Amino acid sequence: MAVSSRGFATQVEFKLSKLHVSRGLAPSRRKRMGFQRDRLAVLSRISCCCSDPVVPIRGATGSGKSKEKAEEWRFDHKKSPHRVRVHASPTMPFPSAQSRFASKQEKFYPRCTPRNSGPQSRDTPPKRDTGIANEKDWGISLLSENVNESGTNEDGSTWYRESGEDLGENGYRCRWTRMGGQSHDGSSEWKETWWEKSDWSGYKELGVEKSGRNAEGDSWWETWQEVLHQDEWSNLARIERSAQKQAKSGTENAGWYEKWWEKYDAKGWTEKGAHKYGRLNEQSWWEKWGEHYDGRGSVLKWTDKWAETELGTKWGDKWEEKFFSGIGSRQGETWHVSPSGERWSRTWGEEHFGNGKVHKYGKSTTGESWDIVVDEETYYEAEPHYGWADVVGDSSQLLSIQPRERPPGVYPSLDFGSSPPQVDEQPDMPPPSQ
Repeated sequence: MAVSSRGFATQVEFKLSKLHVSRGLAPSRRKRMGFQRDRLAVLSRISCCCSDPVVPIRGATGSGKSKEKAEEWRFDHKKSPHRVRVHASPTMPFPSAQSRFASKQEKFYPRCTPRNSGPQSRDTPPKRDTGIANEKDWGISLLSENVNESGTNEDGSTWYRESGEDLGENGYRCRWTRMGGQSHDGSSEWKETWWEKSDWSGYKELGVEKSGRNAEGDSWWETWQEVLHQDEWSNLARIERSAQKQAKSGTENAGWYEKWWEKYDAKGWTEKGAHKYGRLNEQSWWEKWGEHYDGRGSVLKWTDKWAETELGTKWGDKWEEKFFSGIGSRQGETWHVSPSGERWSRTWGEEHFGNGKVHKYGKSTTGESWDIVVDEETYYEAEPHYGWADVVGDSSQLLSIQPRERPPGVYPSLDFGSSPPQVDEQPDMPPPSQ
């Protein structure tokens, strides 16, 4: 969507992609199996003058051989005596297409033109499966003075721009800029807000919220936050980043929602995760995953994904791994439920003893089973690929926020009984039915 002196232009298209998987009955030995996704068509994204197909669903398949585990693992053979790594790649992953288009940073143009001219909006619907952007991708540039202005373009579309500063107790300060516009008949509009917050406790926050809708009723919303604060238990500096994204169709029962978060502290403790939901007419899907590193070598990773249709077909896959000092376990399940309620599942597990021996076991509802011990090296990711040093390097604008000057003899009030602000739960989406 674009607002300029030449007019208000909006072009939004809904692109659909379909995934077809062959139908199969309960698996027998030495055969792979699959289930038809009941014409699984997935809303890829709401796009502005472009398309970006995404299919976030996976099916329930696996090996029927007793000596094969129900998950496949892609190993990183860049081994060293002091680190162990693995990249988990579950069988038949839910594919997520990468965008074929340039990033926001590559397409960035200033959104605020000189005073007395309307803000130039690049506001577009968010892209699916793009995670949490770095602050430089947003191009946040707060105005240095209070502004309250508006105007009308040649075609009758309108715009506004406001900026200000809010002050509060304990040195609280919030600098903000709001801008937006709408078409002459009000059928299309866009809004965007930037802010930075700080107080005398050392708390700093940088954020963005944007939303829009078009004449067809398509709507979208996105928010992004980056926070620096002192952890109330460890007294360590912590940086937290989060993003929420949502898009809905105005012409059919279709939409998607994503919530992402990352948390880092100065000693290497790291937590990452995401919750996702999508719907296209009679089909819905969910995905949740998480990673936790304690900074001392212990790691926990998990994923849970499932989908269903209104006809009653359901399928899903989940796995989990826990490791410390080369010893740990992996386990998972792939499952399918037919419209008549008939359920098939295959469970599997691995025990890694740290001595080159791995116990592998599993079974399915069709009677297959395996229980063996093999000679196999253990690989897993003991440290996050993106950690404290990386997030500090990518948070220069957050770290450079200047708090209000504190008067002599005035000390910050530290509230150790509360936590930093958390993002809201999933809005306007039905709960999963599994």
